[in-house]
Amino acid sequence: MVTVSYHCPRCEAVAELERDAYLSDKCVTPDPLDGWEYLPAYELDSEIDPQKQADGVELVCGAAETDGDGCGDPYYLSFVRFEDGEEIDPRVSVADANFDFLRR
Repeated sequence: MVTVSYHCPRCEAVAELERDAYLSDKCVTPDPLDGWEYLPAYELDSEIDPQKQADGVELVCGAAETDGDGCGDPYYLSFVRFEDGEEIDPRVSVADANFDFLRR
């Protein structure tokens, strides 16, 4: 097990998680990725491999992982996901999509 640090994407407070030595982090974002399932950080323990339980971890800035410092907002650590041996990218929601209806 190793201790890995993550920065809140809003206020830069540092959170630390105890993780397996191999890393397969995809990104840290202020909002969850569409289609990813997240395990709250407080549910992690040294016996659980979060990658077998969920697609990422939900952290709350200012919770125990950040020693009480932070903005109090949740943010998300997402793991790399594979389907049929290929890395998959998160789905883009319609609200995030950019449509140009005037384009010919």
